[in-house]
Order: sequence, then structure tokens, then C-alpha cells
Amino acid sequence: MTVRNYQELIVWQRAMDLVEDVYKTTKDFPREELYALTGQIRRAAVSIPSNIAEGQGRRTTADFLRHLSIAYGSLREVETQALIARRLNYIVQARLEEVMNRAGEVGRLLNGLMASLA
Repeated sequence: MTVRNYQELIVWQRAMDLVEDVYKTTKDFPREELYALTGQIRRAAVSIPSNIAEGQGRRTTADFLRHLSIAYGSLREVETQALIARRLNYIVQARLEEVMNRAGEVGRLLNGLMASLA
């Protein structure tokens, strides 16, 4: 598999979509959550495509795999934080399902890419 630019990776593109989803979802979180849950879920979401890009830019497959693994961990953080937000009634169930579906897609793509590189 030859990828000249991380932006060609579908997983990176879908992870960028997830970042947008997270930002739209968190814009109406309570003001007191700005430096807590809002900031945490946004940082975790941004970490996913960032680590995919950084890993693709590294010179070895092992480095790429390590960064994909970090991205996968950040994905699980986003899912957990979205579930917390739902429990706190910061988001409605339908919005949670949209975020979780997008996260599931990103997870499947990450797993597939990692398997192809291993």
C-alpha cells in the first residue's frame, strides 16, 4: 500500500468528520464544562486524525502502527466521553447514536488499516 499523503486515507477523512461531529455536539454543553468534559472530548477527537497523520509521516511501519494504536485509544476516549455526556443529559440519544456510529466507522477503518500493515 503506497500512500503519498495522509489526506488520501479514508480513515483520516472519516476521523476529520468525527471531529466536526464532536465540535457540533459539544457547542451546547454547559458553560461550566468548557474546561472539563467539553475540552477533553474535543482534544480526544482532534487526537485521532492528528495521530493518523503523524504516523503516516513517520518513516517506519512500526511507528505508523504505534500512532494508529494511539488514535484508536483516543477514539475509545471519545466514545466514553460521549456516553458520559448522555448520562449527564448534555446530548440527546439520537445525537449520541450519530457520534457513536461515526466512531464505530472510524474504529473499523483503523482496525482494517492496522491489520493491513501488520
